[in-house]
Amino acid sequence: MFKFVKGYMETIDGVAIYPIISLLIFFIFFVVLFGWVFTASKDYISEVSELPLEKDNQ
Repeated sequence: MFKFVKGYMETIDGVAIYPIISLLIFFIFFVVLFGWVFTASKDYISEVSELPLEKDNQ
């Protein structure tokens, strides 16, 4: 099955760009997430972390 898919994909021109694009999207997402985590305010993090412990959800 994999040989069939690999053989078929090799016939498509420019198919090598898709794994590169996927890697870039993955990398950029985690870099942005990493940046957001370190720049988020401590009050916001504290408030969100206590949400599951609140008795009323209004």
